[in-house]
Amino acid sequence: MVCINNTVYIAGRIPFAFLEDIHQRFVRTYGRAVLSAQAYGMNDEFSRVLSQQMEYYSNDPNADRINRLKSEMGQVRTVMIENIDKVLDRGDRLELLVDKTATMQTNTLRFRKQTRRFRSTVWWRNVKLTIALILLILIIAYVVLAFVCHGPTLPTCI
Repeated sequence: MVCINNTVYIAGRIPFAFLEDIHQRFVRTYGRAVLSAQAYGMNDEFSRVLSQQMEYYSNDPNADRINRLKSEMGQVRTVMIENIDKVLDRGDRLELLVDKTATMQTNTLRFRKQTRRFRSTVWWRNVKLTIALILLILIIAYVVLAFVCHGPTLPTCI
């Protein structure tokens, strides 16, 4: 077992995978014909497959299933971390919304109290103004009557 850049390579894993793949392809291609074949008789036909697979297992990173699975696991891990970060951001935003909602509710209650106080103040002003207008109208009516009746005691009208 060899460790390079935090990756563990088991000696011979890729060569054995190559040999297993070649064996399966050979058996699939020729089957029972292998039993009656002459030595190197199928070399011309199978050498192309052999060279292609040698190139694949030598250069392609997907040839090693464990490294491929590790890279896929790394990608899944990255996606999961991003999703967790998004959920945490949503949680922060939800917490901010809850705080703003509580603040708005408090402000709403304060606004209602101020509105009631203002409404009461305006109502009392209106009542005072109405009473003042009624008194002014009564005074004006008395002055007019006093003028018509020739005196403040209204001697001719009574």
